Amino acid sequence: MPHLGHRHINCLFAFKPARALHAPVDEMAQHLTALRADHLPDAVRQSAALGWPYREADWRFAFDLGSGFAVEADGRLVGTAMWWPYGETHASVGMIIVDPGMQGRGLGRALMGKLLHEARSRTVFLNATQEGLPLYTQLGFVARGQVFQHQAIWPAETVLANAPAGVRPMQAADDQRVRRLDLAATKMDRTALLDALFAAGTAMVIDRGAGVSAYACAREFGHGVVIGPVVATGADGAADAMDLIAALADRARGRFVRIDVTESSGLSAWLTETGLPCVGHAVSMVRDIQARAMDADADVRLFALSNQSFG
Repeated sequence: MPHLGHRHINCLFAFKPARALHAPVDEMAQHLTALRADHLPDAVRQSAALGWPYREADWRFAFDLGSGFAVEADGRLVGTAMWWPYGETHASVGMIIVDPGMQGRGLGRALMGKLLHEARSRTVFLNATQEGLPLYTQLGFVARGQVFQHQAIWPAETVLANAPAGVRPMQAADDQRVRRLDLAATKMDRTALLDALFAAGTAMVIDRGAGVSAYACAREFGHGVVIGPVVATGADGAADAMDLIAALADRARGRFVRIDVTESSGLSAWLTETGLPCVGHAVSMVRDIQARAMDADADVRLFALSNQSFG
């Protein structure tokens, strides 16, 4: 089974030795520039060397939504870092890759410094591997739970319960209600992200006559399909989230399916039972220099991320 694990810092991938790779970090910092569209083919090769499944279309999707920085050495891309603003108060960071020849030289810290400078006073979120925890902690990030990565080829013969009444494709009339649900679950203005997800993928909702109470999205990503975000509300939120995930997975029979669920969702064991095993986890972290109240509406919950970089 392909492993799609994310590494957001201290990432290792192979390059031939180059003189510039052994330069002091302050000299390397002079090669730090804005990430450009023409960097993306090299970024695909770098992420592929890490085992990330990103296609160039996936990098382009991320690039069009946000911005970032690149480090060049001898005309080659040797480092990347990206961030995505959610309004004026929040942001996420990710897709941070550092050449192995620069490990321990402070390049990861320099890239993160540039991202945090750009984010200004925003509350910043990320999902980290164990290797990245020391640096992120030093930069003021605090752990707030875990994300569990589930993935597998969804067997064509898998039989799921028929979709219950109320599960249907999202319609134009649902748009504002879905966006309000997302805002209540995340406390972030994710307008641009939702625009892009709905344009690129398939969205489904639950509406049992009292209005939309849950939504989920699926889109092409990596080796197949990624399901997320998944947002649901009320006492039946977990059951509704499972119904939506099952409905979207059913459309992907015989294909590779991935979903990243929050620890608080309680869905990890269920996903394993349905045929999507957990292949890894990340630590969710936040840096909140304004000490904002970050608790979302307790009645509306984020069960699955759009992916580990965007949240």
